[in-house]
Amino acid sequence: MSPKRAPSAPPELPGYDYVSLLGSGGFADVFLYQQQLPSRHVAVKVLLPDAVNRELIDNFRHEANVMAQLSTHPSIVTIYGAAVAPDGRPFLAMEYCSRPNLGVRYRRERFAVPEVLSLGVQIAGAVETAHRAGILHRDIKPANILVTAYNRPALTDFGIATSSGGTDDASGMSIPWSPPEAFLDPPRSSPASDVFSLAATLSTLLAGRTPFEMPGGSNTSVDLIDRIQRGELSPLARSDVPARLEAVLAAAMDPDPGRRHASAMAFGRALQQVEAEMALPVTPLDVLDDGLDAEEVAEEDGGATRIRGVVSIDPHAGEAPPSAMPAAVAAVPDATVRRPRPAAQAQAAAPGAPAAPAQPEQPRSRRRTAVGIAAGVAVLALGGGIAALALAGGGGAPPSANPSQTVAAPPLAQRPPAPIAVEGEVSGGTVTFTWTNAQPQEGDTFLYRYEPSVGDPTSSSTSAPQVVVDADPDGETCILVRLVRSDGRDSNDAEGCVDG
Repeated sequence: MSPKRAPSAPPELPGYDYVSLLGSGGFADVFLYQQQLPSRHVAVKVLLPDAVNRELIDNFRHEANVMAQLSTHPSIVTIYGAAVAPDGRPFLAMEYCSRPNLGVRYRRERFAVPEVLSLGVQIAGAVETAHRAGILHRDIKPANILVTAYNRPALTDFGIATSSGGTDDASGMSIPWSPPEAFLDPPRSSPASDVFSLAATLSTLLAGRTPFEMPGGSNTSVDLIDRIQRGELSPLARSDVPARLEAVLAAAMDPDPGRRHASAMAFGRALQQVEAEMALPVTPLDVLDDGLDAEEVAEEDGGATRIRGVVSIDPHAGEAPPSAMPAAVAAVPDATVRRPRPAAQAQAAAPGAPAAPAQPEQPRSRRRTAVGIAAGVAVLALGGGIAALALAGGGGAPPSANPSQTVAAPPLAQRPPAPIAVEGEVSGGTVTFTWTNAQPQEGDTFLYRYEPSVGDPTSSSTSAPQVVVDADPDGETCILVRLVRSDGRDSNDAEGCVDG
């Protein structure tokens, strides 16, 4: 909660009963309400009375449309509705995440490495989904990752997101987690910028402090910006963090965007590789993807799944570049810093209502528990969804886009072929599985998962087309194998089973 002001009075909303204050920010308060029908708790974000002007209302409408477009993703906070309160203040009604956000948690408890890896993969899927819709978040940090009642991380606060086709009318940053390009004049954003901020967030959870903060040293905003620009990471200083994980995070926070992971998907797959090497369950990487072949999917599940793509929106096409960053302050700000809008900048265009996003595919079943390696699954979308509710307000036609600020959705690369002829040979109490790589390339690796009928499942990686596992005591031993290219692209699972 901001210490600089008292919270505003909660508005009286038809169909909602006020419960309590949840938090306050620079431009809005968040309240807990009880929705009457359907009966549930909801978080309601309300603009401050003195912040109700055309610029912020346009930004608020933009946030509503972005979140409505993406919020069926399991790791993005769901938006239920958007409207204007009787007192004239716009508000968003969102999923209420009752558990403390990660910004609160990292300051008071130590995160285990498996939890950080798992939530990193899940949020990477959310960020990749946004990027494929042409949307950059631009303010990923621990406080913007909430935790649902089901203990699942959920990304929120798309208030300063940028859509493909233009720039927002104001740029924001949270300095400790911002990439070097955020401090340029004008600031620059790309998918690599969000990868940097996500990696900085994960590093914060592991270290209990921000990644460029030096214990015992000077950590003003000026100091942090200087270290960020030079890539001077503070060591994690944890013996339980694998060297491979530190290397993955360091690469994602390289000061040169071109040397970072090529996408949030590639970063998520790198985290999955660490999970596999640590013999942890590999966390699914959920991505809403409209680039899959419908006929191919129909062959796999009998046509029961219908694919729905993510539709891009363009609420602020053609805005002029944001102004330079404000002068650094003496203390390290955790809150998002917004830059002032240039006086000569054109007004933002009003966004249209986006098409409904999709819900993820249910996992396929097999003789025992259905388990996939999930080292980068593009989740298929079921039909249906919730239509976006736009805020009231007008707007003119959008001006022409500014090519220097346009962020295009990353291209969808073709998946490599799955391993073929996965066969097992029983020898005593073990089974040796071998398979064939139909189109071998340099740097190929294989992820495999073995789930015995008794005991814990095993997930790991190997560079050779062979693995030895203990024979399953129930008489049939099965594994799932997936090919992973050096660029992070992966194949479908191939299954092999042997009796005896």
